[in-house]
Amino acid sequence: MSTTFNNLVIYNGYPLSVVGSVFFHLLLLATLIYLQSSTRTDSLELIQPTIIKALFIDENPQLRNQLVQERQRLERIEDQRITREREQRQAEAETAAEAERVRQEQERQRLAEAQQRAALVEREELERQRALDSQRVRELQERDQQQRERELEQQRQREQTERLRQEEASAAAAEAARTEFELVQSGMALIQQALQQVWNRPPSARNGMRTILQIRMLPTGELLDALITQSSGDPAFDRSAENAVFSAAPFTELQSLPINVFNANFRSLSLIFEPEDLLN
Repeated sequence: MSTTFNNLVIYNGYPLSVVGSVFFHLLLLATLIYLQSSTRTDSLELIQPTIIKALFIDENPQLRNQLVQERQRLERIEDQRITREREQRQAEAETAAEAERVRQEQERQRLAEAQQRAALVEREELERQRALDSQRVRELQERDQQQRERELEQQRQREQTERLRQEEASAAAAEAARTEFELVQSGMALIQQALQQVWNRPPSARNGMRTILQIRMLPTGELLDALITQSSGDPAFDRSAENAVFSAAPFTELQSLPINVFNANFRSLSLIFEPEDLLN
């Protein structure tokens, strides 16, 4: 019973007021039913029931203070626990830091001693190596002197041979360049002639117009594609130039060109179409 009462007090008295209100309404309802059953129906007067409002009961100040004090006490205990844990962690961290510092100092001393021993061994090895090197240097100097004399003689012979080879190569390159230039000029002339024979300038052609086509060909002279890289501004003029290229192809005369000459000059070629003439 004490526990139920305490629970009612803790919940601000709300359940007690609700139970009282429900009980009162049930009593009122039973009275009305009794009156209705004991009187005639025509003389029964309805009585407006009294409305009972459940009021909020203020919280018990003493209980509230006790709860506040208990909460504050628990908070102080928790703060003290947190403080102790923080101090303990800080002490452990300081201890670990001190141990690490001591370990690092010992490691530094060990490394310093090891470096000193290594430096001593290195100096002794260096002195021994220097003595050996001095002896090797003297021997190498003698051999190098003899080797240089032989190399100078071989160098003079190589230079003389290289000079003769370069003279022959220059002459051959000049001849090849002259021959390649003549082949390129001949191929260009053949392409220009073939285009001039099939190119029909449209009536809209005017002086100053220019269309540039980029064509790609196979070594057999067959045309792969033709792309207008610069338009004249006149679609009919551009179309006539493009039609001329496709009509003149294939350029079978290019089959006789060496492959290196074709790749360097004719595999990809720019053609310029102007109303006055056809230039490449």
